[in-house]
Amino acid sequence: MNTNETKITDTNEEVVIDASNKSLGRIATEAAEILRGKNSSSFEKNKITGKKVNIINASSIKITTRNKTRQKTYVRYSGYPGGKKEESLDKLSKRLGYKEVIKRAVYGMIPNNKLRPLLMKRLNISE
Repeated sequence: MNTNETKITDTNEEVVIDASNKSLGRIATEAAEILRGKNSSSFEKNKITGKKVNIINASSIKITTRNKTRQKTYVRYSGYPGGKKEESLDKLSKRLGYKEVIKRAVYGMIPNNKLRPLLMKRLNISE
């Protein structure tokens, strides 16, 4: 097994991804692809055909550059004037853990349609 490959254990209805020492983006793309079912031959974009995904060892992911924890920001807006709030990756991971960081990365890779909340319910992350 190559060092850049993610360890994936596949059962009938569930896929387990080991996130130890793997990059955040690689883990998120694999999880999003499996959740949507794009890796199966029976893929339909308007139906849930993917499997459930469990990501283990989330706290041991690899952040690729030293400055990424300070430069990567998560932005939200309340709708009021001056209501823009920014938070860095470092502060978010300290406040909510790497579980939330991976969850937001996968959420951003799934299309914004009525299936997105249903697909996100099929994602389990453990630190």
